[in-house]
Amino acid sequence: MTAYRTTRVDETEVFYREGGEPAAPTLLLLHGFPSSSAQYQSLMERLEERYHVIAPDYPGFGQSSPLEGTTTFDRIADVIEAFTEAKGLDRFSMYMFDFGAPVGFRLATRNPERVQGLVLQNGNAYEVGLGPGMQALQPYWQDRSANEDAIRGFLQLDATRSQYLDGVADATTVNPDLWELDQRYLELPGRDQVMLDLLYDYQSNVKLYPRWHDYMSANQPPALLPWGQNDQFFPPDGARAYLDDLPEAELHLLDTGHFATATHSDEIAQLVAAFLDKHIMRNGSRSATAAARE
Repeated sequence: MTAYRTTRVDETEVFYREGGEPAAPTLLLLHGFPSSSAQYQSLMERLEERYHVIAPDYPGFGQSSPLEGTTTFDRIADVIEAFTEAKGLDRFSMYMFDFGAPVGFRLATRNPERVQGLVLQNGNAYEVGLGPGMQALQPYWQDRSANEDAIRGFLQLDATRSQYLDGVADATTVNPDLWELDQRYLELPGRDQVMLDLLYDYQSNVKLYPRWHDYMSANQPPALLPWGQNDQFFPPDGARAYLDDLPEAELHLLDTGHFATATHSDEIAQLVAAFLDKHIMRNGSRSATAAARE
C-alpha cells in the first residue's frame, strides 16, 4: 500500500509517496513539469508488491514547499540527492521523465556507483531530441525579461491540458483529473516564479548533455526507453539518440504523447517490471512482471 509522507530536507519540506518493502530493490521516480509524484500513483501500485518505489515532489511542485530564492535544476538535484541519503537509498534505479531526466542525470554523474538502472520515458539528453515545444523556449533563454510574458502561457490551463492530450489517439482515455490537479498546484502562490525559473534554467541542461553522454558511455547502466512517440516536446529522435551511448538499451515507441503513463500505464508497468526483473531482481519465485499484470 502506498504511504504519503513529508520529511524535512535541507530546510525544505519534501512530500513523497512510498510503497513496497524498503529492503527490496528501489525505483526512484522523478516527475516532470508541471506535475508531481501524483503522476506515478498508478505505476507505483503495479510495482510496489515486488519493489520499493518512492517518488518525491520537487521543491515548489505538488505538496513540497518552494526553495528560498531562485530555483534551478542544480538546487533541485541537491535536495533530491539529500532526500535519497536521508531515506538511506544507497543504490537505486531511476524512472526519469521530462524534468526528471536533468535531475536524475545530475544524481547519476555525481555518484554513478549508486545507480543500478535507468528508465527514460520522454526524458531528453540530446539536442536532436528538443522538439518544437522546447524550441519555443529559445527566445526566453536569449532575453528573459523581454519574453517572460509569452512564456507564462506555458503555465495556463490550456497548455497543461495539451501536454496530456496532444499526440493521444483517443482523448477520452485520459483522466482530466490529472491536468486539473497539476493546474491547481501551478496556481498556488509563488509557483509561477518556480516554473519560470526552471524553464529559463533548462538551457543549463543542454550545456551538460556531453557530460551525461560521457557518463552513459563510460558506465553503461542498463536502460529502458518506453517513449511516447507523438511527443512535441521530446520527439523520438531523442530516444533513438540514446542508442549511440547505450547500444544495449531497450527502446519501445508507444503510440501516445508526452505523458505516456496517462494512456499506457499498464504497458509501461509491464515493461518496467520485466526490465527490473532482468537487470536488478534476478531471482525470486514470483516475478515483478507477473505482479504488474495483476
